Amino acid sequence: MTVEQNKIPQATAKRLPLYYRFLNNLNQQGKKRVSSKELSDAVKVDSATIRRDFSYFGALGKKGYGYHVEYLLGFFRKTLDQDELTDVALIGTGNLGTAFLHYNFLKNNNTRIIMAFDADPDKVDSDIGGVPVYHIDELEERMGDVEVAILTVPSDEAQTITNQLVDYGISGILNFTPARITVPSVIRVHHIDLAVELQSLVYFLKHYPLKA
Repeated sequence: MTVEQNKIPQATAKRLPLYYRFLNNLNQQGKKRVSSKELSDAVKVDSATIRRDFSYFGALGKKGYGYHVEYLLGFFRKTLDQDELTDVALIGTGNLGTAFLHYNFLKNNNTRIIMAFDADPDKVDSDIGGVPVYHIDELEERMGDVEVAILTVPSDEAQTITNQLVDYGISGILNFTPARITVPSVIRVHHIDLAVELQSLVYFLKHYPLKA
């Protein structure tokens, strides 16, 4: 992103991949234009928020016409660096890590897991979902220019592995462990705790029921 785009709210930035995915689907269906109302119904974000999000990037649409799908898709492709492929390392090939390897993200966007690490001798030197698995002791020599890692290790190992990743020049970590890892301020970490998300969903279902 440019310096100006870096000034947009983080909440807006997090919604951009959602818009991009829907626009990509529309483009594949041959749809030429879309209204903010159609976008709203599809991505479950209110129209006013969508228009405000888009306004940070200038005049992307026309009143009474909506948005040109192909143009908007191209714009967000460049904004999200979709023309650049990002290599990712996965640390921990348990059930969740293995699921990620079989899914891999290249099917949907511009990221791909190119290597995985584990300490289990039954998994080391194997191939899961087309991705080679190396011993965790090979982390330093294998990481190379990889700047993004997915962490799916046991909680009690998370900080130790994170410290190693920091030493090896990692820039971003997607943390799927319950541990709240600590990193220097120049490294971005996104925490995704599936148990917490599920508990939150159940709480909202009970205390904030949706009306038909």
